[in-house]
Amino acid sequence: MILGYEEEKWKKLGGEFTAREIMQQPEVWLKTYELVKALEPQIKAFHTQYIQEGSRIIFAGAGSSDYIGTIISHTIGKKLKAQVMAVATTDIVSNPEDCIDRDQKTVLVSFARSGNSPESVGAFRLLQKHLKDIRHVVITCNKDGNLAQIARKDKDNFVLVLPEETNDIGFAMTSSFSSMLLAALLFFDIRHIDQNKTYVEAISREGKLILDTRWKQVKALLTENVERVIYLGSGCLRGLAKELALKNMELTNGAIPAMHESILGFRHGPKTFMNNHALVLVLASTDPYVNQYEKDLIDEIVRDSGSHKLAVFRGNQADYHEPQCVQLTVETEAVPEAYMLFGYLLYGQILALFNSVRMGVTPDNPCPGGSVNRVVKGVILYDECYTGR
Repeated sequence: MILGYEEEKWKKLGGEFTAREIMQQPEVWLKTYELVKALEPQIKAFHTQYIQEGSRIIFAGAGSSDYIGTIISHTIGKKLKAQVMAVATTDIVSNPEDCIDRDQKTVLVSFARSGNSPESVGAFRLLQKHLKDIRHVVITCNKDGNLAQIARKDKDNFVLVLPEETNDIGFAMTSSFSSMLLAALLFFDIRHIDQNKTYVEAISREGKLILDTRWKQVKALLTENVERVIYLGSGCLRGLAKELALKNMELTNGAIPAMHESILGFRHGPKTFMNNHALVLVLASTDPYVNQYEKDLIDEIVRDSGSHKLAVFRGNQADYHEPQCVQLTVETEAVPEAYMLFGYLLYGQILALFNSVRMGVTPDNPCPGGSVNRVVKGVILYDECYTGR
């Protein structure tokens, strides 16, 4: 049984792979930890040689892979002396002037499920050609992808290939997203790899509970009245809000519009998206200071007239007593926000999957017409035309 349906039912719904790939994540996270732990000496050596004060780390990817960088840059930037930034490969390829500094020592960290997206290869080639001192870390789910192959040509690059089952067959990135995010957290905090094992084990246990029983709370939120979804979060959780909004758009093939915004930014215009058919989801921080702003916004949304719905994803540290606010909990003690958000991620993936089924869309292939594809098509690279500055 997977999220209330037998596997045969998921096949009929066209969601066999997506449902299975969401379900496998707690086990895959443990495998990902063991993989990174086994490479601890090599990763530490890479850190010593290339990740130094004054160097620059660029987290890059497209779509969901871009959002990994958006999430992790908040956490890793506090742990390393290097300059940390997240830039989408789509932006690097189209506007290279914005991130090419020829003389700055740079590590480009590329996230790629398949490694075959044109922009992944294009960004790699542009920075390789126009920076004097560039090294690459490729975190991918496909050992045979184009990106992994070109990175391996230089022994100073680091190619981290995740367990084979993370290379999702379904259209939307689910276990590939969470596993690349976890691998990056562990890779760039390798000094605390043993301590972080406790966090990985905690989120794995909690993830199993969410997938075994708590998914019912998510399904109960989705009535015929829900026609649009809003995700709100601050800090690294704003990056997660982007990913969860995209998941909903992908798996419903746009039938249920979704948006994302910061906690305070929501009032500045984007709140007009909230109507009587909206489901608003607040991603609660572990920081008591941030919780104050979240509670104020929750109180305001509860007071607003209309038949919109409101729910909050929260850990043990943030409790909201509004009876009109459904609370979906991640019950892990003393787990940093960067790890706690994996529980939020599961809730959001489940919600998108149920929305897909509710709208009669086939989750494994939500866009059978081919206007959007699992690996992006139709991109022509003009990187050879760029001469630098």
